[in-house]
Amino acid sequence: MADTETKDTMLRMRGIHKSFGDLSVLRGIDLTLARGEVLAIIGSSGSGKSTLLRCINRLETIDRGDITIGGEVLCHTPDGAASATYAEAADVRRILMATGMVFQQFNLFPHMTVIENLIEAPIHVKGMRRDEILPYARDLLKKVGLFDRENYYPSQLSGGQQQRVAIARALAMKPDIMLFDEP
Repeated sequence: MADTETKDTMLRMRGIHKSFGDLSVLRGIDLTLARGEVLAIIGSSGSGKSTLLRCINRLETIDRGDITIGGEVLCHTPDGAASATYAEAADVRRILMATGMVFQQFNLFPHMTVIENLIEAPIHVKGMRRDEILPYARDLLKKVGLFDRENYYPSQLSGGQQQRVAIARALAMKPDIMLFDEP
């Protein structure tokens, strides 16, 4: 374990490289994030901020480097290897359950109400029962000031309200790490 890493390390990235064709976007990125720590990644448009976040939750795959989430190896590049190797699919799925993400465009399901947006993933991904997740989802809506909007559709909400629904939806999965892509 490196000097900068402890048992409370939630995210560790070492030597992260990512290219799109000939365009090298991430070049040797290293970061360590402890439990409870907040990290802001600041840079100009096109500098790779979103790509880095998308690599953490495997919406993009890295070319080389190591990513560990909650002490578990998501991917690793063995010495001398040309590319990163990811954990087995079932392990990747389990490891990524620790992450939640709010996207730039919020990506709410337009055909679902606010409450349906919040309970969809806990039911279908975590296997929770509807009666188990509904009280928690409603509590999240109270916390973001939208309890009275649970039966609205995203198109009936302002941009700020959609943003708060997206945050509540990500929190409904009870992640250990939250990723915010410019919300």
